[in-house]
Amino acid sequence: MKKIGFVIPWYGENIPGGAEMELREVTSHLQKAGADVEILATCVKDFTSDWNTNYYKPGMDNVGGIPVRRFKVKKRDTGVFDAVNAKLMKNELISIKEEEAFIENMVNSTDLYEYIASHSNEYSFFVYIPYMFGTTYFGIRACPEKAVLIPCFHDEAYAYMTRFREAFAVVRGMIFNARPELELAERLYDTSNVSKILMGIGMDTDISGDAERFRKKSGIEDPFILYCGRKDKGKNVDTLLRYFDEYRRRNNTNLRLVLTGGGKLDFPESSREYIHDLGFVDVQDKYDAQTAAALLCQPSKNESFSLVIMESWLCGRPVLVHSGCEVTKNFVRESDGGLYFADYFEFEGCVNFILKNEEISKKMGLNGRGYVLENFSWDIIVEKYMNFFEKLESERISK
Repeated sequence: MKKIGFVIPWYGENIPGGAEMELREVTSHLQKAGADVEILATCVKDFTSDWNTNYYKPGMDNVGGIPVRRFKVKKRDTGVFDAVNAKLMKNELISIKEEEAFIENMVNSTDLYEYIASHSNEYSFFVYIPYMFGTTYFGIRACPEKAVLIPCFHDEAYAYMTRFREAFAVVRGMIFNARPELELAERLYDTSNVSKILMGIGMDTDISGDAERFRKKSGIEDPFILYCGRKDKGKNVDTLLRYFDEYRRRNNTNLRLVLTGGGKLDFPESSREYIHDLGFVDVQDKYDAQTAAALLCQPSKNESFSLVIMESWLCGRPVLVHSGCEVTKNFVRESDGGLYFADYFEFEGCVNFILKNEEISKKMGLNGRGYVLENFSWDIIVEKYMNFFEKLESERISK
């Protein structure tokens, strides 16, 4: 098999985003397994930076042992993009012309697309992640017969765009992180000629935490709900804060809420002293907190995977997720590793059930751990990737 080029809008060592983190891990483990991998990205620094600015120099780079080929970004009209994006964020219908304006003024690189078209014979496949960027749309069009998509789909307005529907119907393969994502793709797109695989995301499963070490270090002895991740409304953390405050008012309890990660939200005054914002913590401290927690709550409604849920299960603790997120709810259902809620009263009932039934709680945590080991350990994921690429290569040659 020839090189496999992974195409992403930007790439760096410390970018915390889900797609970027997934790609770093996938390429690293595939390389260790003997695959010839390469990253193709623009010179933009990251999602939060100016998409018109070439932060990196074009040409070859190396990040964490992986070769990275960078291309100058194409200048964009920010005002045109923002106007269309504002409509999409409100779930308003947009015209084909507006779709094209959105994609044209996303992150793009003419040099990248010309490279893919002119050097396609050097690669077995070009793998694009995530779905909604210009680098994915125009990259696929540059060489559709070798295009593989890791979409990271959410049920959102962007996924319903006609131009994406057309482009994704001609890719060679699609790789999905979770079953509801695959089902969404089959509902929205014509994938009849696309090879698909339910892959998941690989995990370093050899992790463990020390609950007593966390209690001594933090001084938190009472039972607590844990949240790990970015603290903002997009992750529905404001709902968790509001529900926790209501829970404390309605129940005679010493329960606390512990949060780790970046971001900032206002805490309810009435329960502020029972909320502990630890900010960014090192990985082992996070595992210790997950082991010590009564449960981990992942309130987000918009996930294509959730590493912190898998980590909590590996640390032996149950999880509580929002039923509005089909992906995390499906993980809970398939694993029998936790519960899910739709409103405050379901939240209260789930929390009380976990707190009052420690043996069942332990069993849910163990169920989740078994689920992760069976489906997401890196040796399993790498083998699935390699087999899928070999299958696609065989299909392409036979045609």
